Amino acid sequence: MNDLLPAAVLWDMDGTLVDTEPFWLAAEEELVSSFGGTWTHDDGLALVGSGLDHSAAVLRGRGVDLPEMEIIDWLTDRVQSRIESSVTWRPGALELLRSVREAGIPTALVTMSISRMARHVASLLPFDGFDLVLAGDEVAHSKPHPEPYLHAARVLGVSALDCVAIEDSVTGLAAAVASGAVSVGVPLHSPLTEGLGYTIWPTLAGKTVADLGDLFRSSRDGAAKSDAMKSDAENSGAEKAGAA
Repeated sequence: MNDLLPAAVLWDMDGTLVDTEPFWLAAEEELVSSFGGTWTHDDGLALVGSGLDHSAAVLRGRGVDLPEMEIIDWLTDRVQSRIESSVTWRPGALELLRSVREAGIPTALVTMSISRMARHVASLLPFDGFDLVLAGDEVAHSKPHPEPYLHAARVLGVSALDCVAIEDSVTGLAAAVASGAVSVGVPLHSPLTEGLGYTIWPTLAGKTVADLGDLFRSSRDGAAKSDAMKSDAENSGAEKAGAA
């Protein structure tokens, strides 16, 4: 690996690469309403970044009397039909992704949408954007579990510790941070809080592969310094204990 750059860049999809969240929120409200229930905007925001299996279970708890897989298919069909007529790329996302590709850095799309949706969105890119598309129905554990990011890194032949992950939600960032990847939060529909193991970029607009490299190096330098300080403290404690 070039020590100046991450070994791979791992991308979330909904809300990070493309703004599909309003479509999901509308579909959830429509489905719950069709069964006589009430679904608010805040209810929808609480599911942003979660796996569709979790979302389906929550919707069933709100009165949607369908099997979980039927709920997942219904929501996916609704959102995919909206994407067919209108797709909104997040500001700066395509430019940054192209910059990463031109630098020869491997990329993965790591999303909790199901595979047919993920591959459809990837196919809409105006260039070949990803070496790997990993969807929610291809892993055993959904975000916030780190498995999606660990699995994507493994398939790419790199360590998650040497990757940068880009996310927009609290749930997704929890998964990215837990995997050990250098994590970037780009807020959209969910507010993000500083100091939780990730760096917040208000937007990807104007960001390039050089910015990812700077972030990767500074994060790894900071981690190395922290490890060194911890080791010094432990050694000092051991010496004091021996002297006593």
